Amino acid sequence: MNGRNHQPTTRGKAAQETRGEATLAHIGLGSNLGDRVAAIREALAQLDAQPGIEVLRTSRLYETEPVGPVEQGRFINAVAELETSLSARELLAALLAIEARLGRERERGERWGPRTIDLDLLLLDDLVLDEPDLIVPHPELAQRPFVLVPLCELIPDARHPGLGRTFGELRDELGAADGVVALPPGGDVSQR
Repeated sequence: MNGRNHQPTTRGKAAQETRGEATLAHIGLGSNLGDRVAAIREALAQLDAQPGIEVLRTSRLYETEPVGPVEQGRFINAVAELETSLSARELLAALLAIEARLGRERERGERWGPRTIDLDLLLLDDLVLDEPDLIVPHPELAQRPFVLVPLCELIPDARHPGLGRTFGELRDELGAADGVVALPPGGDVSQR
């Protein structure tokens, strides 16, 4: 034994993380404080303005029940498909910076609480990365209806890099449509 509790692992074609080479990423967006739709739209605008990132397309907006023990309001959620030349770590840093600019305050150990904006790195091509502070695919992606339903609008037949099953199969097995309600077309964030 080498004395380490955690062995970082990386595999997949995006594992090379070569700068300048574009990769496809999928980001989960959520908000349940303030003007939730405006927060999602502003996060998308800031993502698209970020060097090394281009927003290619987005899902519709969905209203969803909150997850976890904290009593709070319903969320607006969506998924965006990006093309990026950033590494996984650089992309995560960009997401955290956008969250901070939009008023997200992260407290140590915070989980499941209300937030102005939440940006999660769901997928980066077929990268599988397991480090103490960065796991790709997102470790809870397959258990989250509010992520699987909008993700399946974009890539229902793509396979989860770690599980090998399609996102459509994962959604159907989870019964993921329960509590995930599409907003009317006026709430469509893809109108850019």
